[in-house]
Amino acid sequence: MSDETDRVEVPTRLLVHALIREDGTVDADELYTVAGTLGMSDQQVRLCVKRLVAEGRFTHEGRGRKAELRATADTTRALSPNPDFLRHAFRQDAGLAPWDGVWHLAAFAVPESARTARDSLREALLHLGGAPLQGGLYVSANDWEPYVEEAAHLLGAHDALTLLTTTDLRRGDAREPAELARRLWPLRDIAERYHRLSRVARPRLARLTEGAGLSPAAVLTIAVELAAELTRAMERDPLLPPQLLPRPWPGTQARELVAQCWATLGRREDDGSRPVLFRSYTDIAREAVERTAGL
Repeated sequence: MSDETDRVEVPTRLLVHALIREDGTVDADELYTVAGTLGMSDQQVRLCVKRLVAEGRFTHEGRGRKAELRATADTTRALSPNPDFLRHAFRQDAGLAPWDGVWHLAAFAVPESARTARDSLREALLHLGGAPLQGGLYVSANDWEPYVEEAAHLLGAHDALTLLTTTDLRRGDAREPAELARRLWPLRDIAERYHRLSRVARPRLARLTEGAGLSPAAVLTIAVELAAELTRAMERDPLLPPQLLPRPWPGTQARELVAQCWATLGRREDDGSRPVLFRSYTDIAREAVERTAGL
């Protein structure tokens, strides 16, 4: 069990998703064992599984701990971490993605009759790290146009979307890029989430490095906890270029610790039943660790 000071709250749904194996199945015995390690009750897990099946995200065969869940193809695709964003974050940390000084803006004017699409597009822009400038106008420091256009197409709002770039952005009397970043994004809150991630990752890295006596359930629990906390930290991180961030930036250290954890997990014996989550994060983490080591 984790110490109270670094306990991670893992949503039950995330736990089920995290344990999907490469063949699309979730072993119920493994699910209930890891859930118990995380402090979840069997009833809590059963209710979550029932909801996921009712939503059509999984099928269910068998009973109790002998059961097997199988994720639908759409569920499996939706759960994979976006490798573009994670790799970009690690490249920024390594100084390999310097900012070109260009601000990327997206504006939309969706009528009230399409309120759902309008609200969904707004959420998509925020999820992609955009900051609101004025009503319907958002800015990013990254080349986000392909992702913005994809979201707009999916929502049927592409015709209402305007994209532009500029190197001359001002907000009131602020025009210096780092000052604009401080005004536009909640950097203090983002930094605190990364401090939290470091506090979670450090003791788990120590446990993984020592290695002795860790059961398969304990290893899975660590993997799920890291995934949950990394998701919380990066969920609203706009991945601003280092030139726009305070130094030192806690995200750099936190991601380095997580990369070391996942690289260590990746060196453990793989019996072919490793969850997709392992494979997705481990490959990216290994790249980052090797880059840091100069390999």
